[in-house]
Amino acid sequence: MSKTTRFDYGWVVVGAGALMTCVGFGTMLSLAVFLQPISEAMGWSRAGVSAAATLNFLCMGFAAFLWGTLSDRFGTRMVVLAGSLLLGLGLVTASQAASLWQFQLYFGALIGVAAGSFYAPMMALASAWIDRHRSLAVALVSAGMGVSPLTVAPSASWLITAYDWRTAMLVIGIAAWALLIPACFLVRPAPQGTNVAGATAAGAPETEWTVAQALRTPQFITLAAAHFACCAAHSGPIFHMVSYAMICGIAPLTAVTVYSLAGFSGLGGRLLLGALADRLGAKPVLVGGLFVQALCIATYLVVAQLGEFYALSIVFGLAYGGVMPLYAVLVREFFGARIMGTVFGAVSAFASLGMALGPWAGGLVFDISHGYTWLHAGSFAIGLAAVAVALSFPSKRQQSLDLGRAAA
Repeated sequence: MSKTTRFDYGWVVVGAGALMTCVGFGTMLSLAVFLQPISEAMGWSRAGVSAAATLNFLCMGFAAFLWGTLSDRFGTRMVVLAGSLLLGLGLVTASQAASLWQFQLYFGALIGVAAGSFYAPMMALASAWIDRHRSLAVALVSAGMGVSPLTVAPSASWLITAYDWRTAMLVIGIAAWALLIPACFLVRPAPQGTNVAGATAAGAPETEWTVAQALRTPQFITLAAAHFACCAAHSGPIFHMVSYAMICGIAPLTAVTVYSLAGFSGLGGRLLLGALADRLGAKPVLVGGLFVQALCIATYLVVAQLGEFYALSIVFGLAYGGVMPLYAVLVREFFGARIMGTVFGAVSAFASLGMALGPWAGGLVFDISHGYTWLHAGSFAIGLAAVAVALSFPSKRQQSLDLGRAAA
């Protein structure tokens, strides 16, 4: 009876994590909706307002490692509660910003730091609660990111139309507090017996690794490099997807639907690839997903019609959305549950740097060449590099041998 109770409540924790990633990442990505209204109302340059997005990912990346460490030491609930308070504070203060630098600080730095508190800690906790369907569990937590373009962004657009950008951002900030603070109290630590059983079942190393040991292993370096290259490859095409569609002659409102479809497809990809990883293993599914992602990026070089954009958005979303949670599964298999928050936080930091690189590089390429050809060509090359790095992941048997030698 107690085993069933623990298993069932683990899915409650997964649901809370999905809500947190949805609201946290949704508020960050909503800047694309706020961009034009803020620029027109305040007279700030679009480049200046867009810089807040780069700050989001940079701050989230640097904070992810710290949040992961804190969650391992003090528990996940305290971390996500602090992040929830900080997220609402960033939105509320940004809504009252009187100058561009204030907006960049409040929206870029505060919200970026806050968003970093949800992803790695909740992914680590979900993997500790759920043993049998671990890949699906972390995929569901990550699925909140896929839902966010379909929830937070449309809500922000409606509020801006009905009121103004300041009121819209203020309302979203208050709503974030109302949703996330109660959800934090649903977060509970996983029973220790579950962690031990899960580690044994997954073939995780029995050695008690320190963080310093883990961060020096080739396995960590490989995971961090693959996640960086994966995000650097897809972040530029995703961020500039609407602009590229408009350049191809697609109407602005219709171009937004291309982006929304990719986000919705990403939700399905997380669930599909998560379920496949439970059956086939995380590594082969990750490699396959990264290869499909790279091919989709290359396909942007030849698409021009609306139907082609829709078809590509479906496949691209499945690929880039589906691979994201698999890194957490591999971290868990390599290093166990005890320091997973810290290690995956460090891996996520590299991923955030990759996410920050793509939008900036795409804007720079467009300013120089007045097109996105070189963005897609460069992203394709980086995508292939991610595939090559993923192929170098060791097998479980080789992993155990390598980690055993390192411990000795």
